[in-house]
Amino acid sequence: MSTLDPEKQKQAKQYSRIRRCLWLVDTLLAGLYALAWLFLGWSVSVRTWLLTITANEWAVVALYLAIFGGSFAILNLPLGYYSGFVLPHRFGQSNQSLKDWIFDQLKGLAIGAPIGLLLLELLYLALRLTGDAWWLWAAGGLLLFNVLVTNLAPVLIMPLFNKYVPLGDEHKELEERLLDLAKRANTKVKGVFKFDMSRRTKSANAALTGLGNTRRIILGDTLINEFSLDEIETVLAHELGHQVHKDIPFLIAFGTLSTTLSLFIASLVLSSAVTFFSFTSAADIAAFPALILILSAYGLLTSPIENAVSRWRENMADDYALSSTGKGGAFASAFTRLANQNLGEIDPEKWVVFMFYSHPPLGERIEKAKRHSA
Repeated sequence: MSTLDPEKQKQAKQYSRIRRCLWLVDTLLAGLYALAWLFLGWSVSVRTWLLTITANEWAVVALYLAIFGGSFAILNLPLGYYSGFVLPHRFGQSNQSLKDWIFDQLKGLAIGAPIGLLLLELLYLALRLTGDAWWLWAAGGLLLFNVLVTNLAPVLIMPLFNKYVPLGDEHKELEERLLDLAKRANTKVKGVFKFDMSRRTKSANAALTGLGNTRRIILGDTLINEFSLDEIETVLAHELGHQVHKDIPFLIAFGTLSTTLSLFIASLVLSSAVTFFSFTSAADIAAFPALILILSAYGLLTSPIENAVSRWRENMADDYALSSTGKGGAFASAFTRLANQNLGEIDPEKWVVFMFYSHPPLGERIEKAKRHSA
């Protein structure tokens, strides 16, 4: 039975506070940046200049987004470097060299930028062609995109960042246990895979990824190397709990409803912004900073609700893990070990949980497991 490390908890609290401060700075910087583009006239000036270069609407959107997004990326680079590289190293959570970290950022940009550009080009196509109904078309498109990504990410995107290999004979007993768990949960999986999580971090994790024929169990090598078989079994049982309770379709549906509402509200507020800033229409790319601000504000206001729904489903998955394995002691030990290894804060302030936590605090989960064991 692992025990909480008091020194690690002191570090966890400090680590969490710094990360929240960095999130606040990043959020304020992004908001001020978008406001500057609107109120200082940069957005209209850039759009006007681009129209002197080309009249092609697709090209104007692409060039505008490259300037808007590229400029912010450069402005935000010091903060991203500190939060993504310096801070994790300072608290002993990262194993990456600077070279590998930079390579990961470039790889993420090479994958994310074209996908993001495609989605925004389609959004502006909807704005140009469907008029006031653009928000409904955008919501439908995002639903399709989310389902595709959930299905294809394990085979197309995730292997670009980590190496996934079957557990093999070395971990035969673990594989058999986890496949038996999946069978009892009536969940078909394509296998159990280990990935090289230690190449980047000292943290440990496991997941059930994919949909249908791409669904698989993945375990970080940090989890396999540091946790007992019973502990890993309870962690994976939690992930299977999401499958049993159909959380993936539930959360996709809930997210779609929230996204549809956000886009509908954005369509109403954007119309006012078009009048206030004298844009040509909602489809005017110069109005993009206003759209970003509206959607960001909606996200900030509704994130406590979305987090509360997520914590509810996570609690259900914990209950399933405890009832299906009957190993409350191993569950408590596993999440105690995660608190130590991942610098997870076990007793955050209530307002922090309300605002930021998509999972119940580790302390609550550990105590629930102890009660179940008793």
